[in-house]
Amino acid sequence: MNKLMIVAAAVVLSTTAWAQSTSTTEKTGVNSVLGMAPSTQDFVTEAATSDMFEIESSKLALERADAATKTFAQQMITDHEKTTADLKGLVASGKVKANLPSAMTDKQQSTLNDLKARQGDDFNKQYHSVQVDGHEDAVDLFKRYGDNGDQPDLKSWAAATLPHLQHHLDMANGLNK
Repeated sequence: MNKLMIVAAAVVLSTTAWAQSTSTTEKTGVNSVLGMAPSTQDFVTEAATSDMFEIESSKLALERADAATKTFAQQMITDHEKTTADLKGLVASGKVKANLPSAMTDKQQSTLNDLKARQGDDFNKQYHSVQVDGHEDAVDLFKRYGDNGDQPDLKSWAAATLPHLQHHLDMANGLNK
């Protein structure tokens, strides 16, 4: 009888831990490796903080980068301000039940701080690199949610936004040539 109670307790605890760690699986990349869609809340959080980072890092690029990078950065600001407005609209309408984050992640803030410490070619190279990495992550995130997300309006928006993010990734890769 005691063994049965121990097993039952372990099952309850592991199920609770799994439910609490779903956002952790998104942050650690487990969902991406498995090709699983993030939860609606995780998608909203990741998309919103990604937009925040794109806008802030691109504003910095407008101050410090070469001409080609400034052109790219201006498009990133314009496009990511639009996706931010779209996402906020979906949440504000009540169609998407999720909380919007108020700040980017610690990792994104750290990367932005690193960019602030750079100048010239060193800045350009690092900005190009983080743009490629960030857009690779965004393409993966939006593809997974657009394919298998559980909220229809958000899923449709993710699928419609995906080609724009792929274009951003292609442009970011082109900066390195």
